[in-house]
Amino acid sequence: MKHRPSALALTPLLLFLAVFFGAGLWFTSRGDTMGFYQLHAPVAILPALALALWIARRRGVPAMDKLLEGIGDPNIILMCLIFLLAGAFATVTKQIGAVDAVVALGVGALPPALILPGLFLMAGFLSLAVGSSMGTIAAVAPIALGVADASGLDRALVIGAVLGGATFGDNLSLISDTAIAAARTQGCSVREKFRENLKIALPAALLTLGILGFAGEASPVESGEHASAWLILPYVLVLGLAIAGLDVLVVLGIGLVVAAGMGAIFASEGYGPIQFAGDIYAGFESVVEITLLALLIGGLGALIKAGGGLAWLAAQISRLARGSTGLRSGEWSLAALASLTDVFTANNTVAILISGNVARDIAQRHGVPPARAASLLDIFVCSVQSLLPYGAQILLAASLAGLSPLALIGKAHYCWALLGVTVLFMLWPGRRRAAAAAQIA
Repeated sequence: MKHRPSALALTPLLLFLAVFFGAGLWFTSRGDTMGFYQLHAPVAILPALALALWIARRRGVPAMDKLLEGIGDPNIILMCLIFLLAGAFATVTKQIGAVDAVVALGVGALPPALILPGLFLMAGFLSLAVGSSMGTIAAVAPIALGVADASGLDRALVIGAVLGGATFGDNLSLISDTAIAAARTQGCSVREKFRENLKIALPAALLTLGILGFAGEASPVESGEHASAWLILPYVLVLGLAIAGLDVLVVLGIGLVVAAGMGAIFASEGYGPIQFAGDIYAGFESVVEITLLALLIGGLGALIKAGGGLAWLAAQISRLARGSTGLRSGEWSLAALASLTDVFTANNTVAILISGNVARDIAQRHGVPPARAASLLDIFVCSVQSLLPYGAQILLAASLAGLSPLALIGKAHYCWALLGVTVLFMLWPGRRRAAAAAQIA
């Protein structure tokens, strides 16, 4: 049974944003630098779920059935399984020393003129392989700060390069939670989204490398400590298998087994089955919050959709686009939706989970191909997230470097370049004909 469009059905989402965003402002005003992460999103969403259940029941919707249907949606469950395995892979590879091996081997090969571009590429590779911008910043930033002190480079400039590389890799990664969420919500494969994304991200990365090459002068840096290159194999294998089109659950499973084998053979302190099992569970724990939130968002989204909220929002965005059903209007609508949602949630994955169903409706109305819709969603939430002074990425990087978050915004060259290149891509006149041809094909 379909219900007419209703703005009232959207109020639970607004309540969630108000609670989550309001709590962040409150803690920040009291001097907490991580204020936006004191109230965890799975808790902040509970009042919204209660309100959504009440509204759905008032509108004659089988509220509890819809909630459980949304939580148990196959796309949501698959997403959660991928989150768990991706968390385990990131933790295991870090514990065997694979992250340290990438960083150490990379720093040792950098001449002074290429320190900033090299740090960008190093962070990009790690983030691409691990699928986590936060994990990449935590791993690379301390090494980058040592490089900055040794070479005389501005700390904000160095951390900005790491922040940009982490965003570049996270935006493109085939195992990133944002990429998975964007692809699943828009009805395309992660591989298809990757190919579409690469058309925009690669020019932005090349532009950033050019900027970083002339951004500062550095002195020579001593090479890093010795590390076995074999420890990088799990990353290379996961990237290769994922690009080849193998199912992502299988890819991550193989990556975990290979990482354990490399750790047992090449890790400096050895790596046994008990530690491997413990690290897998620690990886699960690292993604519990986003996994719980994905389940609850699935239920909330089902209630909002059943109550007519998504239909109302899609109708309003179409009206703002002056009734046009063209590709360009749809893309601008997707960009605005993704950006505004991320500004209010300060979490790129949460923003995609919240706006995903609405974005899919907009894309279908305006003829935006699913892979392009997923790409635009991921690009705008990742870019905006990495430029928010209260976002986790900048807060983490600023705390590690002892800098103000505001000092890093202007130094995140890749994030600005990605936004600029994406806007030019959306304005390019010849793409509408190409998109129409792709839709027909």
